[in-house]
Amino acid sequence: MDELAHLRKRITTSFKLCGFLIRSENSSFLAEQLLPFEPTEREKWLTIITENLQGQKLATPHVEREALEKAINELNRVGLDEGETIFSLIDAFTVPRYRYNTRIKKFELDSRPRCLLPQPRMKSDYMQQRYAMLLQKTLRHDLFAPAVIQDGVAADAQTKKFKLQYAENLLATSSLKEAVVLGLLTQLKEGKFYVEDPTGCVQLDLSGARFHAGFFCEGCFVLAEGSYANGVLKVDGLGFPPAEPATSSRAFFGTGNSWGGEAAKLLKYSPRLQELERTNTETTIVFLSDVRLDLPIVMEKLRQLFVGYDSCPPQAIVLMGPFTAGTRNHHELRQHLDALGALAAGCEHLKKQTDLILVPSVEDPTAPNILPRAPLPECLAAGLLKAWPRTQLATNPCRLQYCTQQIVVCRLDLMAKFCRNTLHFPPDTTHIEQHFARTLVCQGHLVPIHPIAMPVHWDYDPALWLYPLPDLIVMGDSCQSFSSTQHDCTVLNTGSFVKSKFAFKVYIPASRTIEDSEIPGDLDMQ
Repeated sequence: MDELAHLRKRITTSFKLCGFLIRSENSSFLAEQLLPFEPTEREKWLTIITENLQGQKLATPHVEREALEKAINELNRVGLDEGETIFSLIDAFTVPRYRYNTRIKKFELDSRPRCLLPQPRMKSDYMQQRYAMLLQKTLRHDLFAPAVIQDGVAADAQTKKFKLQYAENLLATSSLKEAVVLGLLTQLKEGKFYVEDPTGCVQLDLSGARFHAGFFCEGCFVLAEGSYANGVLKVDGLGFPPAEPATSSRAFFGTGNSWGGEAAKLLKYSPRLQELERTNTETTIVFLSDVRLDLPIVMEKLRQLFVGYDSCPPQAIVLMGPFTAGTRNHHELRQHLDALGALAAGCEHLKKQTDLILVPSVEDPTAPNILPRAPLPECLAAGLLKAWPRTQLATNPCRLQYCTQQIVVCRLDLMAKFCRNTLHFPPDTTHIEQHFARTLVCQGHLVPIHPIAMPVHWDYDPALWLYPLPDLIVMGDSCQSFSSTQHDCTVLNTGSFVKSKFAFKVYIPASRTIEDSEIPGDLDMQ
């Protein structure tokens, strides 16, 4: 304790010499971060932190917690360029918005201000942007791209080519034997489905349609193939827009940071982070969902989890809600979060080296049932933040950046929504996870269903995009856990922590593998 007090005094003196003032709680926080280092190392890092604070050009000499945490991040950035971080959490409301420019065939950054209550035109605009994203990658696909002529002969003459039609093309003719239309699957009249694009809508006859793999819900985009006559497209086959590997998609975004975060350029191309990712073979990220803090058995299992990981701290532990039963009592949630912080008492290595990330569900209080969802308020988690300073309150969904890897985390019971709203339930139920993953990967969106089933903030819809595809999509769905990899993108469902006998998932970034883990019962702990 004397050593800690001496370190606090040294911090205060050092800050005064640099022209800064620091409150006792902030000096205690910094002292706890520096205490594990040797005395000579502490002086080195203290110098780095004060230099960083001088570079931040603070408005007042008082150093606030936010500025201090930003400076402390330099401890993890030795040898990295400006903006490069080993691990970061990205707020959904800060994800950059890109628009496709049809003239130059590139995505351009849209830096116009956004708000939660936008103009009515945004209701159609965000769907048009989603359509433009799907259209440009569909037109590049081998089935729709024009044949390349070499020496007077088509290079891929064996492959049947399709010409994509627009709704206005079909409406302007009486009949067409072969037609393929990309558009929004919608029910404009009771019991009658249409495919709609920006040029119009065409009624569908699905009586003889053959459905491809996936969940075909109202509100998703489809490729409808068939014959057109008398104003109706008789569908022979109904499929999704083709998926595209992220390596191909990124070519149309340039080197700008389309993922989000503080870096100016996309960290995918950082050689230093690639090397760190390859060499940090022991790094793990832990995912749990349905973490009911109001259940004593769950709190006991979490205590065992924290104690077990104290000797080998992971990079992050991601806890997804609901954190309490369907109650709107905010005071009760605060008590449970305080208790969560108390569980880690004694786990000093874990609290110093591991980020605790809380992702709320749509059932947690303080925010409406709309995505993206705001994080839990800091006032409710004040006790937890004090007990575990590396706690981060995340939006739902949120994005994680570990070295060069991109991870999307979303807490939503999406499988049930797909099953309730699909026009055609996949006959192959033994591989239902592949249909789920294919739906997300091909749609390039986290919730490709009707806004009535899952409303979204129109202006922040890009936060739900899965284009270019990330490396890992983590769904906190209460259905049975699964994982499926398509086009180098892994879709992982954690399952319910409560319902699965306290099972959780561990992701190993160095090998890009997922391990199934479980907290053993009391008998197994003997």
